[in-house]
Amino acid sequence: MTQPYIRLDKDNAAVLLVDHQAGLLSLVRDIDPDKFKNNVLALAAAAKYFNLPTILTTSFEDGPNGPLVPELVDMFPDAPYIARPGQINAWDNEDFVKAVKATGKKQLIIAGVVTEVCVAFPALSALEEEFEVFIITDASGTFNPITRDAAWDRMSQAGAQLMSWFGAACELHRDWRNDIEGLGALFAAHIPDYKNLIQSYSKNTASK
Repeated sequence: MTQPYIRLDKDNAAVLLVDHQAGLLSLVRDIDPDKFKNNVLALAAAAKYFNLPTILTTSFEDGPNGPLVPELVDMFPDAPYIARPGQINAWDNEDFVKAVKATGKKQLIIAGVVTEVCVAFPALSALEEEFEVFIITDASGTFNPITRDAAWDRMSQAGAQLMSWFGAACELHRDWRNDIEGLGALFAAHIPDYKNLIQSYSKNTASK
């Protein structure tokens, strides 16, 4: 049966950044490391641009998984930061679930490392509790395409929607007339080709 089109709504969405930790990032091999980090920071920038409640969480950061990447800490100094002492599934941590539910949002935009564990487990758990779940595929990473594709299949079959950070940002924005320069600047900062497009647009606009 065809699923209905459920759009992201900036007034009803929260962002969960799960286990983007220094040690775990070294495991990501299904996407170029520089591109991956750029995508993570682009998603974070979009969360700030749309003023979406954002929750940060880590797993066993005192062990080999390491600390959260510092850029995310700097970007969200006031966001809930749940350092899980051992729970692999973030949804098994009571403080994390409380923070999610405290946002009052029903749409959860989730990204993390690694895809089949740190992303899939809380995504499946949230779906069980009737949240609408959107997985940012290019800001989530894992060992190889085989494990990634299996995780994507598992989540999508359970009802999660798979998106890129760019697609999510466009759906949240809805209409270019809401703010051309602001969204254009966000895209230009993370997509080199888009920077060329925005520069061309700005010059043409200035000359009129």
